[in-house]
Amino acid sequence: MLRITEVVKMLLIINVVVYFGSTLILGEQEAYWFLSLKWPGTEGFAPYQLASHMFMHFGTTHLFFNMFGLFMFGPPLEMAWGPKRFLFYYLMTGFGAMALHMLITYFEIQNGGSAGQMAGASGAIFGLLAGYGMLYPNSKIMLLIPPIPMKAKYFVLIYGAIELFLGVSNLNTGIAHFAHLGGAITGFLLIIYWRKFGSRL
Repeated sequence: MLRITEVVKMLLIINVVVYFGSTLILGEQEAYWFLSLKWPGTEGFAPYQLASHMFMHFGTTHLFFNMFGLFMFGPPLEMAWGPKRFLFYYLMTGFGAMALHMLITYFEIQNGGSAGQMAGASGAIFGLLAGYGMLYPNSKIMLLIPPIPMKAKYFVLIYGAIELFLGVSNLNTGIAHFAHLGGAITGFLLIIYWRKFGSRL
């Protein structure tokens, strides 16, 4: 049976409390407006959103799937790394997701595009997925559609390729595909760095 580790439990609680607490107090649309990340300098932007966006979600479905990913892939990584390194990894992949999303948004604005809002733990969850694929490449992940098992390393590569295709082709708008990729890339680079130089965390 999968054990829920301490940092994973803390993150699950924070995400759930932030979503339901803020929507109960402010209403869903207002909560999303205040806590999601806007482009700096635009209406509604506030510096705290650089962190708050990682703990706010756009609806219960968005929250559920991200928390399910945290529940599935977080505990094995926390048990392997310990709580401090795991929390550092989670937060850094979330910020890495934000950084790539903002970079792509900047180029879109330069070419006449507009900047939308960003919220959710998806970037960090993709970081966990990349970390799981690197630490446990041959473990089996059961897909939902189709319901077949697949090795983690292949699942990560296929999912990453899909996100890249959707991001470059600008399909399925409203989803921050490059943020997902940013989280996965940051996680990959962190693990490579730790393997080469170690970590004091």
